[in-house]
Amino acid sequence: MATGMGRNAIAPLLVLNLIMYIVVIGFASWCLNHFINGTTNRPGFAPNGATFYFLVFAILAGVVGAVSKLAGIHHVRVYRHESLATSAAVALITWAITALAFGLACKEISVSDGRGWRLRVLEAFIIILTFTQLLYVLLLHAGLFSDRFGPAYRDPDYGVGGPGAEPKGTRV
Repeated sequence: MATGMGRNAIAPLLVLNLIMYIVVIGFASWCLNHFINGTTNRPGFAPNGATFYFLVFAILAGVVGAVSKLAGIHHVRVYRHESLATSAAVALITWAITALAFGLACKEISVSDGRGWRLRVLEAFIIILTFTQLLYVLLLHAGLFSDRFGPAYRDPDYGVGGPGAEPKGTRV
């Protein structure tokens, strides 16, 4: 199977997104822990009405995104259309959750005036991840439509056995 430009473009973006989602999990966990403990009156952490919802969706996007990248790593490793469908579906769900966190990050930015650096970093990572995840989803779905960008159903080495192998199963 020839490896087109899809595998070469997806792999670095996959690693970048995985690292960024792990950073989002760390920052969102720290902020949510301090929000729940009631230690929000410390310098650098000024919550508002959107903060709790933003933190919940940020940590959800981080966890789902990290798991999605594990499916993406499996797809890049085997690079078959079966794994492409799974990886594309999970990546689309991840992008939807990240887009929800993006909307709440925008609301957090517009409402809040005294946010700390951890909340600002978390907002920046969510905003960047929204666009890089969208690019990842587009690259994966390009593989669904053309074998130039990824594995397609027309691959000559697809199937069980080599050329001239007997089909398995019963004939009717």
